[in-house]
Amino acid sequence: MELRRRDQRADLLSPTASGAETGRAIVIEPWLKKPPPKGGTRTSTDVRTPEARLEEAVGLARAIDLTVVEAGLVTLNDIRPATYIGKGKVDEIAGLVKGLSASIVVMDCPVSPVQQRNLEKAWNTKVIDRTGLILEIFGRRARTREGALQVELAHLTYQKSRLVRSWTHLERQRGGFGFLGGPGETQIEADRRVIEDRIARIEAELDKVKRTRKLHRDSRKRVPYPIVALVGYTNAGKSTLFNRMTAASVLSADMLFATLDPTLRAVDLPQGVRIILSDTVGFISDLPTMLVAAFRATLEEVIEADIILHVRDVSHQDSDAQSHDVEKVLTELGIAASDRRLIEVWNKIDRLDSEGRARLLNLVERQPSHRRTVAVSALSGEGIDRLIEAIETRLSETRQTLELSIDPADGAGLSWLYRHSEVLSKDLRDDGRLAVTVRADPDKAAQVRAKFSI
Repeated sequence: MELRRRDQRADLLSPTASGAETGRAIVIEPWLKKPPPKGGTRTSTDVRTPEARLEEAVGLARAIDLTVVEAGLVTLNDIRPATYIGKGKVDEIAGLVKGLSASIVVMDCPVSPVQQRNLEKAWNTKVIDRTGLILEIFGRRARTREGALQVELAHLTYQKSRLVRSWTHLERQRGGFGFLGGPGETQIEADRRVIEDRIARIEAELDKVKRTRKLHRDSRKRVPYPIVALVGYTNAGKSTLFNRMTAASVLSADMLFATLDPTLRAVDLPQGVRIILSDTVGFISDLPTMLVAAFRATLEEVIEADIILHVRDVSHQDSDAQSHDVEKVLTELGIAASDRRLIEVWNKIDRLDSEGRARLLNLVERQPSHRRTVAVSALSGEGIDRLIEAIETRLSETRQTLELSIDPADGAGLSWLYRHSEVLSKDLRDDGRLAVTVRADPDKAAQVRAKFSI
């Protein structure tokens, strides 16, 4: 196994300070050498270097306070059906597990239930794959009732696929007479039934959550506040940007999935527009499909948003690959890369050297104005004014401005305007009529025209 080189800037192989050690872990990054089939498309895994994938896997392990005692690459010619990696590597890692007294081996790849069982027997320790590791992190980060339900649903869906036939001695009964009858309900079947019952109950509760969220969104639609949602790869700086724009105190830390539950805050922009800024869960490469499905209720906040800020960490060596992963998840949600609501935000420019910064800003200036990226540093505040200006410009493109003339005595009509549109100005004219300028999205603008016959 090719061992991982330590990062000279930070001891990433040590446990984090956020909590007590939860186990001594060895992180394995299997890397398939052969290219994708002819005519096939390259995946996000192919885009990244194996070293970058390993760094991310170590970061995921640290996120649940595992002490990573060793990490390395395992190069494969083919995937073995029984153990994923070859027998020689299995024996080599078995020696490492025993010598380092490791209690967990993290395989940064999708491992089948049979492969997991065989590896655990060979290494005499717990084996967890990438999906299981991400689920463990989500389980720790969930704070709200909704988040806990969504994580439990994903956990149970994953656990259901992990049930393997290893307890045949626990058959509940035998059918027929003597020894000729087939076995009755086995332990695995009972476990699967319990899990399916629990999944059904959670899905019913999540349906209530979706209805509640829809009521909240409908109530927000009645108030003319546009929704601006932050999306991006985990640890791209979304929560730091959220705090900078809202003066809030949402947890922001240099760790993967520091925040999980969505947070919404009202923000007043310089031109008088009030928006609702929404911080959502971060995405990651090879995000388990069950997580996307389980967090559908939360991600609907993004689907319904008026503006979507795609936050990228441009200081990261795999920034382009991370952007591809985010776009892939957005596509699954029905949001195309060409969607007019999307604004790319290149964050962490404070980490770039002078040459890299100049090259980045030059690239931004060469982009067309209607799709121009905004370069910012959420930590220092640099470029935030340009981002706010871009949000106001994009909102003005979709919202219509209307000039109205109403009777000053029509208090009900004026009150209706404040509830259903954004009132920009209100002046009493010489003829005694009230000149009102309002701004609203197309649907609300149509209602204003119908009510006031303009």
